[in-house]
Amino acid sequence: MAPRAQLPPEIQLAQRLAGNEQVARDRAVRKLRKYIVARSQGAAGGFTHDELLKVWKGLFYCMWMQDKPLLQEELGRTISQLIHAFQTTEAQHLFLQTFWQTMNREWTGIDRLRLDKFYMLMRMVLNESLKALKTQGWEERQIEQLLELLTTEILHPDSQAPSGVKSHFLEIFLEELSKVGAAELTADQNLRFIDPFCTIAARTKDSLVLHNITRGIFEAIVEQAPFAIEDLLNEVDSQEEEEDDDDEDNEDGMSEDDECKQGVPSGKPGSLRGAACDPSNEPAEDGEDSVGPVLQFDYEAVASRLFAVASQQSTPSQNRKRLYKVIRKLQDLAEGLFPEDDVPEKAYRNLQEEGRDRRTKKRLPTSTSHKSGKGRKEDSCPDLSSGSERMTKRRRRRRRRGSGAEPTGPQEQPGVPGVPRSPVHRGQRSVHRWRRDRHDVGIHTRTGTLLRHRKDRDFSYLFERKRERESAHKHLSRERSRGRERRRRPLSREPNAGTQSQDPGITT
Repeated sequence: MAPRAQLPPEIQLAQRLAGNEQVARDRAVRKLRKYIVARSQGAAGGFTHDELLKVWKGLFYCMWMQDKPLLQEELGRTISQLIHAFQTTEAQHLFLQTFWQTMNREWTGIDRLRLDKFYMLMRMVLNESLKALKTQGWEERQIEQLLELLTTEILHPDSQAPSGVKSHFLEIFLEELSKVGAAELTADQNLRFIDPFCTIAARTKDSLVLHNITRGIFEAIVEQAPFAIEDLLNEVDSQEEEEDDDDEDNEDGMSEDDECKQGVPSGKPGSLRGAACDPSNEPAEDGEDSVGPVLQFDYEAVASRLFAVASQQSTPSQNRKRLYKVIRKLQDLAEGLFPEDDVPEKAYRNLQEEGRDRRTKKRLPTSTSHKSGKGRKEDSCPDLSSGSERMTKRRRRRRRRGSGAEPTGPQEQPGVPGVPRSPVHRGQRSVHRWRRDRHDVGIHTRTGTLLRHRKDRDFSYLFERKRERESAHKHLSRERSRGRERRRRPLSREPNAGTQSQDPGITT
């Protein structure tokens, strides 16, 4: 019997990572990390593309088999931190490339119950890849390589990335970049990070990608502008306070450590020395309104870059129109105008009232809305009780118009017996009033004749006539069904009980 061929270590690890037992899967993840460190430091070199695809196949199903949210989060963090086990930048980028290729390949097979944990895995892998850039000092060449990798595998039109992967990536990119590099990145570096999105937004023919880039990248920058400027002002104020404190320390000849040891608090309430000495004065935790770290941008430079790519002849008109709106907002921010300043609170309240008046006019009849149009524009606050008064006046006007010398009973409409006719002849009305009454009533007979309402707006006769028609229709259908049953019933050949036969001599 020939000896069994031994499988490569990558396939063995992938099989153990996709096992049914959680203990075996956790042990396989730990072994995989050790294997990556040993393989990267070896003289033979790192992994190949196919080997890393096999490893990610096992890691994908290892995440697939994991249940319970806390354990899923721990496993996702462990898997995403495997990127730091690679020693070279090329091996790290190959590891990230195979990850995104695996997600693109397996995305359509993920059910909705497992979707959230793979969203979390994508977020964690992106966060760790940005942390790897941070450990290398945000080198320009490394930044360009990472952005080219992400653009090729996710955002490029020739990539096989599904819409779900693209949308989630565009939603989390700016947020994860803020978490990792908000304290270190400059405005020029941040512009370099969003430069590929400017190019894709100008060239893409996918409306969903354009919408997600505009909403997740550019409009997010506009929305975070007040917080970014506030953080910048706070940083400038803190630097000025530190310089003032240093000057005071030089004048007094006493350091902060000596004051803390002696227990002498600072005399000025605004100084930082007392806060530094007092351990109870800790920075307050972020509240619910806090948006976390925010990136700093040169809004004029961002607007110029967007205009450069949007003004090209190859840019589709739909993309150019959408990007020009963003450019105007960024130019306003560069001039110091925030989006909230364009519509103050008082003006916003007036806009709401005008919209409420417009909706009230649509609900009221046409004649009254024309007469009261000017008065409503002058009033800033609509009177809700005026609607009932106008309806009462309209009802009285109809009674006066329809009544002659003496009020008579309702006449029947010609062609429709039992249906009252309006006292005003239909030919004397304008087309506009006839359409209005048709819209108000909205009920027609089978012949198409319009049933106009009575003067007192009593619609009960309409429902009575409807019930009469329904009952007549049911009676007619019942008689027809009985007739069909009689015709289908076979004739009985036996004489009926209690009757005599044709022969008088024989009795039953």
